[in-house]
Amino acid sequence: MTDAEAVHDAPGVRYAPDRPLPLHPLVYLEEGDEVTVGRPDIDSYGIFPPDGAEVLRRLEQGMPPREAAAWYEARYHESLDIDDLIAALDELGFIREPGGTDGADADGSGVGGPGTGKAGTEDAKGATVRWQRLGAALFSVPAWICYGLLVAWALVLMARRPDLVPRYHNVFFTDYYTVIQAALFVVAVPQLLLHEGFHALAGRRLGLRSRLRISRRLYFVVLETSLDGLVAVPRRKRYLPILAGMLADVIVTAVLTIVADLTRDPVGGLSFAGRFCLAFAYAVLLRILWQFSLYLRTDLYVLVSTALGCVDLHGTAMRVLRNRVNRLLGRRHRLVDESDRHPVDRRVARWYSWLIVAGYTVSLTTFAVAIAPIVYRMFAGVIGRFTGHGASWPELLDSLVFCGFILGQLIVLAWVSVRDRRRARAQRLDHVIA
Repeated sequence: MTDAEAVHDAPGVRYAPDRPLPLHPLVYLEEGDEVTVGRPDIDSYGIFPPDGAEVLRRLEQGMPPREAAAWYEARYHESLDIDDLIAALDELGFIREPGGTDGADADGSGVGGPGTGKAGTEDAKGATVRWQRLGAALFSVPAWICYGLLVAWALVLMARRPDLVPRYHNVFFTDYYTVIQAALFVVAVPQLLLHEGFHALAGRRLGLRSRLRISRRLYFVVLETSLDGLVAVPRRKRYLPILAGMLADVIVTAVLTIVADLTRDPVGGLSFAGRFCLAFAYAVLLRILWQFSLYLRTDLYVLVSTALGCVDLHGTAMRVLRNRVNRLLGRRHRLVDESDRHPVDRRVARWYSWLIVAGYTVSLTTFAVAIAPIVYRMFAGVIGRFTGHGASWPELLDSLVFCGFILGQLIVLAWVSVRDRRRARAQRLDHVIA
């Protein structure tokens, strides 16, 4: 029995060595010494060497596996383990099921045709990616002109009217701290959806599928957009989907500033709606500043990593930074090997590791300048209401609810921390026993 026949009989792999391999339409992206190959309709991708990608192209064009192996040996003067290659293709989902369709997904996400070399925007049935036209409209030339005019308008207003300039005092649009917390929390949800929606639509305009995931950071619920198909898009086209969320934040900040100015009272003072808009704008500005905390692997980190062609820049930079600190402290026995990291990561990490330190500096500075004054003013106000005289019963009730909300968050944080620590300990114990 030949090797190819053995693969044919193996569970999960179905092909005849002398007949064309039934492959789904694939896309190819050549970058340096690597070729990314994948199925955009299911977001399954693999990285192949150029010679392996060439074999895959021939298989996709209809060359039987046995002939492809013979062609490879004649071309490169090396034998090809066609068994392992086809097993890998099957694991990636590149091989069609017997009697299956072309692999178009249910939502009409697009794939390119066989051997096209680029991500297509239509599947074999001709269905375009959902929301692709909306994405194209949001990032068209007229849209960019509108965005630029809005931002310029907001900047001119801030230059002419100092009360529109972002500052922590803007958060206190009312004297009731519970209302401030609740209102900013409620409006943060649609803002997060808009931020992630801009990421998704910037990808959809390229014909890429996108998914919105709900995950957790500590006890916070966060939204994340999955754009796995970007790996098969030329690098210069990835930057807009990566930065689209920050673009949305800038636009929202500008619009809120303009609305605050347009809703002034007859004497020129800020109305309640205007004060609320400025409070919301300040919260969005903090989100923009948060993007510069590169150690959290924010959108800006993804931008840097993508532009420089890195694989695991954060992990490598942290290792380089840790070794640098250990050398400085004379703890050479704690140095860890860096040679197993990708060469590009090692080269970039030499200077990028300092940006991690800068990211921590940005976080601490933002907290000290923009957040700590808010926390201090709120707690000082609460204590003053309880210890002083003249506080009304609505203010006392507001302070009680505010304290209860803060205490509840601390309790949940402690519970989540203890639970995660117990789970980690149990997993380590199970690993040791196994």
